[in-house]
Amino acid sequence: MQYKFILIFSLVLLSLTSKAIDKKKWHKVWSEEFRGKTIDSRWWSAAPRSRADWSRYQSKDPRCTYQRGGVLYLRGIVNDNLESDSVPYLTGGLVSKDKFSFKHGKIEIRAKLQSAQGAWPALWLLGEKRGWPFNGEIDIMEHLNHDSMIYQTVHSDYTYNRGGGNNPPKGGMAALNPLVYNTYGVEIYPNKVCFFLNGKQTFVYPKADPSIEGQWPFDNDFYIVLSQQLEGVWVGKADPKQLPVEMLIDYIRVYEPRK
Repeated sequence: MQYKFILIFSLVLLSLTSKAIDKKKWHKVWSEEFRGKTIDSRWWSAAPRSRADWSRYQSKDPRCTYQRGGVLYLRGIVNDNLESDSVPYLTGGLVSKDKFSFKHGKIEIRAKLQSAQGAWPALWLLGEKRGWPFNGEIDIMEHLNHDSMIYQTVHSDYTYNRGGGNNPPKGGMAALNPLVYNTYGVEIYPNKVCFFLNGKQTFVYPKADPSIEGQWPFDNDFYIVLSQQLEGVWVGKADPKQLPVEMLIDYIRVYEPRK
């Protein structure tokens, strides 16, 4: 019985461990290991607040975004000072806009998610050129509430404005245990976007007929967005009794294909 338990534990541990990067195929060009005492302003800015659901409660409150012990913490908390800020919740997020971006490469982000009603952590990429959705969006990972799965999706003018979300399908889902560290990845090629979970390919979005307007904005430079949001049309209302909630990010690594 003891040996059976060890074998099962080993298989579970293996399933949660990302495969090693193929160094013959990929060359690391940038990484963020969050080892310093403060967030590195060379690469990151606080995620802005806006009317969009994902950024409605974004805040520069230091309780929402900080790093410690080689880990970045992005938190969603109840706002305890409505006199200075009228929103009911405060959330943390970072963007690398105008500081770091990449084109046609691979990104891996190792993160652990906490679950709560109304929690909506996400790791994603936005195109630098033009405005949304014309610039393209690649959602490496989105998690809702207490789900045991994630969503991995692309957005564009074609999927959002022209009814092209199912031809080809714009996204997929993957099962996981969000309460342990998982590695979320994307590879962007000139003809496809490939999604990964713990080194295993989960979904592929192909480049379709070039005559389809707005379908392929993924040849541009993309910057990184890290967000721990609360509430929204998709995720629903938050339960303040289940807060605070947080996403822990261990590292981010970006690779370019070797020539």
